[in-house]
Amino acid sequence: MSWNFGDILEGVEDSLPGDAPALIHFGTEPGGAGSGIDSPAAGQRISWSELARRSNNLAASLVARGAAPGDKLGIYMRNCPAYGVSIVACFKARLIPVNVNFRYLDEELLYILDNSDAGFVVFAAEFAERIDGIRGRSPGVRHWIQAGGRPGPGVEDFAALSVEGKGEALDVERSGDDMLFVYTGGTTGRPKAVMWRHEALWEALGGGRTIEANAGNAPESVSEHLANVAAYGPGSRQIPACPLMHGTGLFTAMGNLAGGGCLVTLSSPGFDAGELFAAVEAEQVDSLVIVGDAFARPMLSFLDANPDLHDISSLRLIVSSGVMWSRETKQGLLRHNPEMLLADLFGSSEAIGFGRSLTSSRGESRTARFRIGERCKVFSEDHREVVPGSGERGFIARAGPIPDGYYKDPEKTAQTFPVIGGVRYSIPGDWCTVAEDGHLTLLGRGSACINTAGEKVHPEEVEEELKRHPEVQDALVVGVADARWGEAVMAVVELLPHTSFDEQVLRDHVRERLAHYKCPKRIVPVATMFRAPNGKADYAAAARHVGEFGQGQGSGD
Repeated sequence: MSWNFGDILEGVEDSLPGDAPALIHFGTEPGGAGSGIDSPAAGQRISWSELARRSNNLAASLVARGAAPGDKLGIYMRNCPAYGVSIVACFKARLIPVNVNFRYLDEELLYILDNSDAGFVVFAAEFAERIDGIRGRSPGVRHWIQAGGRPGPGVEDFAALSVEGKGEALDVERSGDDMLFVYTGGTTGRPKAVMWRHEALWEALGGGRTIEANAGNAPESVSEHLANVAAYGPGSRQIPACPLMHGTGLFTAMGNLAGGGCLVTLSSPGFDAGELFAAVEAEQVDSLVIVGDAFARPMLSFLDANPDLHDISSLRLIVSSGVMWSRETKQGLLRHNPEMLLADLFGSSEAIGFGRSLTSSRGESRTARFRIGERCKVFSEDHREVVPGSGERGFIARAGPIPDGYYKDPEKTAQTFPVIGGVRYSIPGDWCTVAEDGHLTLLGRGSACINTAGEKVHPEEVEEELKRHPEVQDALVVGVADARWGEAVMAVVELLPHTSFDEQVLRDHVRERLAHYKCPKRIVPVATMFRAPNGKADYAAAARHVGEFGQGQGSGD
């Protein structure tokens, strides 16, 4: 049997006690707008036996409506149990799940549904009005399915499809070549679907080594893995604080469910650190998944302001990926629970396992410094391998279990997944240097690299220094077209509450720590930073905003 998440999850359902929790939607105010048996309402608890029944029913309902292996199903909702049921049903029915950003508006939605060739869409009731507005413009979607509320004409009820039925498993032979899509905004152009085969993703996630039931070993077969899960019992209780619609949230959630764990989702539409820690205490959560300081800083601010409000001693692990996680924030979190391990993972939708950095109360790693992963190398722009310790900057590359490419984009696939020396690599575009001892120092995305008067400035390096200032909550650095410099370095900052903005103080702070050409020409304050729900920076929006302010006092530097 090959590694297929449908087979794995179906086996986990049979290996655990039926009443073991699989999906919990935390909240103290169940009901309200959009509530229903499978809505994103707070207070839901779905056991592994119930997950088996619901996902089997939904899978069978989709097949009965003409879904065939390889068909695509768009999932348009925030984190909630219905998201988990939909993903599992897709895997079981050999369908390809398509992540749809819940912040998308009409044209963005239409693009994703058309580009992915989605034939089915599951959406939350809160987005019903927007779906009604585009349904007539998306002829490729054959069935629309609403989770929660009362579906209108032409829309089916998620609860009816998932709750009603015999709950029997499908009689289907699955393959390790079955796919899932992860749409990523990338760095240029419209979003692209990264195509992952199940078997490649399983191997990229560690081949089962990180699942507690396997005790650090990679099982040789699905049956061995399931035997380990049965012997170990229910796994980790994990909160994906970042959206399941993005790679970090989805991949970690899949790994946790594959080990017999439980996903605890939060009911607030935006990130609420108070709700997060209330859920940790109430559900005895032992792991969190976040995206860098965009989540960690509000978490630390809440704990500092409310040090005794919640018992967070159950927490053993916080995992972050995708955005810088500063040393100061890590140390602050450890003050509140010294027993935690903080894992900063270097990866992307296009590859997993570039490197990792681990921090605990007994030791720490420098910010943006990672131990290089297996099968990883650093290449120059002309595909020469960078010599460790040389100081030369290059792009991190990963061989081995990587995606098949981008859906319907062979040109971009060839650029991001080149063959070098007879080996196929994934090179998403992250600049770094590699030390003689094999450690990587991350410098940022190549496409975001600023060329100012011939000097290269990597935004994340400057952002990190700005965020070290005690009054700065968050920062983004962008390049703005300039007649003299080619590109001028500019920054936007979000300050901590009850602090005052002084541009010159912040510029001096950077100039004291970095070469003067890296100092922003202007620093502009904003009330809320330009970031997506998963914490990733919206550099285009930041550049548009800061460009309106000109270059002012710093333009002569």
